[in-house]
Amino acid sequence: MHKFNSFFRGLSLVLAFCCYAINGLGQKKPNIIYIMSDDHTSQAIGIYGGALSSVNPTPVIDEFAREGMVFENAFCTNSICTPSRANVMTGQYSQTNGVLDLDGNLPPDRQYLPIEMKKLGYQTAMIGKWHLKEEPAAFDYYNVLPGQGNYFDPSFRVSTEGAWPNNMESHKGYVSDIITDVTLDYLEKRDKNKPFFLMHHHKAPHDDFEYPERYQPYLADVDIPEPASMYSQPFFGSEATLGRNNTLRDRIGTSVSSRHPYRNYSHQYGLDSIADKDERTHQAYQEYTKRYLRCVKGVDDNLGRLFKYLKENGLWDNTIIVYTSDQGMMLGEHDYMDKRWMYEESMRMPFIIKYPKLIKPNSRTKAIINNTDYAPTLIELAGGKVPAYMQGESFKSVLSKPSEEFRKSTYYRYWMHLTHHDIPAHFGVRTANSKLIFYYGEHYNTELYGKNTFTWVKDLSESYHFEPTPVAWEFYDLTLDPKEVVNRYKDPRYKAEIEKLKAEILAQRKRYNEGDSDYPNIQRAIDAHWND
Repeated sequence: MHKFNSFFRGLSLVLAFCCYAINGLGQKKPNIIYIMSDDHTSQAIGIYGGALSSVNPTPVIDEFAREGMVFENAFCTNSICTPSRANVMTGQYSQTNGVLDLDGNLPPDRQYLPIEMKKLGYQTAMIGKWHLKEEPAAFDYYNVLPGQGNYFDPSFRVSTEGAWPNNMESHKGYVSDIITDVTLDYLEKRDKNKPFFLMHHHKAPHDDFEYPERYQPYLADVDIPEPASMYSQPFFGSEATLGRNNTLRDRIGTSVSSRHPYRNYSHQYGLDSIADKDERTHQAYQEYTKRYLRCVKGVDDNLGRLFKYLKENGLWDNTIIVYTSDQGMMLGEHDYMDKRWMYEESMRMPFIIKYPKLIKPNSRTKAIINNTDYAPTLIELAGGKVPAYMQGESFKSVLSKPSEEFRKSTYYRYWMHLTHHDIPAHFGVRTANSKLIFYYGEHYNTELYGKNTFTWVKDLSESYHFEPTPVAWEFYDLTLDPKEVVNRYKDPRYKAEIEKLKAEILAQRKRYNEGDSDYPNIQRAIDAHWND
């Protein structure tokens, strides 16, 4: 009888251990930390080798990247904060998840990524910039900035302090430091018997680029490299971005130079008195970029604090760590500020991932991915199955086979016609070697933004009401022209390739529910100009 009981006690222990492993308790499943900054463009990360890498902006991120894999062709599907975050959280394109622009919101029942992670046995936390308006209630714990939040002495909405949206907690100090403090506190107090899924989101380096005094000396005596296209690009653009006979050249796209009449860094930084136009632009660019990089420095230093904690507490090797941004950023290219454009610097996202059990150090891949693929990939890495309602796909296989092709092209759409930064609405596709953009020049929300009767508004505090802009195509051969300064749409040598890309646009719009049957004004513009 004693042997019989011993046998069953032993069997029970084996079964318990199996359940422990299957359920992912303890450290059998990898922890996951998804780190996302705001507007941190890949050309401002050293490991990507862009022009700004010469000023060594991100030593901590670069060291981290050398332990994992750098994705050279990661893209957002809409380069603006709220929609991009919704795409990451849902694994869906904008029309499916319902978040088209900055006014969109994501209720708890559509916060799919934490919902799926909890099903897999993970404790979930969201810390930092949220920007999706509704309470992040699908997470077990949250501590998030209200809206954009403040750089200094920010308040946070905390899941343990009362009913949303009045559950506010105030802090003294700089936001990047505080977000890191909150994350370290969470890691210290978490349930250490369960794996964790943590979204650690920085506000920086979003404009207006406020940084602590300790970073004022950083780059003070350095001349930041400047993009040539900020000064001259005679073959760039189209009627959509320049107007017929250049009539909208000074109106489309807010600028570093004084080109744009009421939103430009030359004026914002008080440089109007400099008579020479190029010198004025040079000074504006230097100020803009140094402020931006000082915010980046704050993120990088704080990642050093986070990574030090992970290493000292035995979490470094069994934690999947992702570093990315919600989109890219224009740092003077084409004389543009901000993001929103389908041009490379805006559309491209950094995406770096470390997981020693699967990824070899110093790996790089040219596989094309986009931000609808992030949730499916993290779910599969956590041991789950990608839900059928997600439109993105897992690129887990690429992590062990960097040369593997994933997507042949990626779709992009910017909806907010001429809102905030005077950028026309557009969509298109990007392949490994080329890009086709269609500017349809209409706002989707005709009730809010009117019916073709409005003129330009100069007071930035008012709503933006504009008439449609010209419809046009742009095509860029990225092999010959990686900086996108020559629009080759009308070059007959590319006719066959352009037709293939148009077919690909139509296929992806159908596949991802991105058509315009609900927006007849836009569909009319498409029908009238598709074959231009």
